[in-house]
Amino acid sequence: MIKQPVHTVAGGAHLFRRDTAAKLGRIAGRYLDRYAPDPAALRETLGTRVPPGTAEAVHRRVRVKLEREPVECFLIDFEDGFGTRSEAEEDDAAATAAREVAAGVAAGSLPPSLGIRIKSLDEVTGERALRTLELFLAAYARTRRDLPDGFTVLLPKIIAAAQVERLSEVLTRLETTLGLPEEEVAIDLMIETPQSLVAPDGRIAVPELVAAAGGRCRTVHLGAYDLTGAVAVAAEDQTLGHPLCDVARQLLQLSLAGTGVRLSDGATNVLPVEPHRGETALSPAERAENMAVVHRAWRLHYSDVRRSLSQGFYQSWDLHPAQLVSRFAAVFSFFLEGLDAAASRLDRFVTAAGQAVLTGSVFDDEASGQGLLNFFHRGLASGALTPEEAARSGLTAAELETRSFRAILERRRG
Repeated sequence: MIKQPVHTVAGGAHLFRRDTAAKLGRIAGRYLDRYAPDPAALRETLGTRVPPGTAEAVHRRVRVKLEREPVECFLIDFEDGFGTRSEAEEDDAAATAAREVAAGVAAGSLPPSLGIRIKSLDEVTGERALRTLELFLAAYARTRRDLPDGFTVLLPKIIAAAQVERLSEVLTRLETTLGLPEEEVAIDLMIETPQSLVAPDGRIAVPELVAAAGGRCRTVHLGAYDLTGAVAVAAEDQTLGHPLCDVARQLLQLSLAGTGVRLSDGATNVLPVEPHRGETALSPAERAENMAVVHRAWRLHYSDVRRSLSQGFYQSWDLHPAQLVSRFAAVFSFFLEGLDAAASRLDRFVTAAGQAVLTGSVFDDEASGQGLLNFFHRGLASGALTPEEAARSGLTAAELETRSFRAILERRRG
């Protein structure tokens, strides 16, 4: 089973190359060196609550992550990130991107998960979207037939289940005609229109959209800015922290609980982009302004990622390579901050054979045991926790891979 990435990094299809992930990691590393060169600087910049010793671990793990696996999921974007281009330009970009993906598979240079975002299947761009999809898959199939691991097609701006069903049918046809593995291409859904969240009769629309994918749906993503814009929220208030986004996240969680469909939060659109370029020629005032802008954007992104994690969304979007710094700092600090307390609570609860226990002033029963198991499972999967740190929970490696805390207790009781 392909692990859920901690993020989706989106980039225009015309810019994608086989070594894009490594290039983004190098850029992010330069930002880390320039604007948070040591643990104390990163801790102060982000306002993290971790003690100095833990801050050192976070800084070290961020640096290693940027060097070894800076991108966990990359989205080759033919929609917003691609912009308005001619038919010929999009045709060429689709074929070129496919060849680069095939070359990346051969070279082993791709991130663990990869996908493309096509345009909407509405009346205006629907045929263009399907043409791009077919050109991409056909160009790829001319080189090789084994798709990249975790390959998915993201469908944006959905207004009806029929659009999802149409995409699923097209994928089935293309897999057959191109000789690709059957049902290998997954579908991701972007929930960014009111119609994709709530049906006209008041029902939550998301389960119907997932069903229309015919078993292909892997992840549902929240599109915060289109969604808030569609209900007349002013631009300055269109943020991941808007109350409407809280409601949307909760509806997604409740309607898809237990289905196995993954959830992904949206992006932070305030980017850590320096207003002044050319580092060597800058004045002290310009350098200071650059640092202030980057740090402010990092703090916002860090806060957004931490909110997503605390609400049970273990994946969200990054739009700029410098956001990889605040991304991994947020993920690693989230789990490292909670490690000691979670390990103590879970170890004590497991030792008590699943009977309700009081650890300090915290009462734990089976429901909180499941939450603690989720914490360690996600921490391991994200790379934030080492196997040795996770073992402090009192669970074995095999048990930590188990999704059901009740099943663990039943096995232990014999």
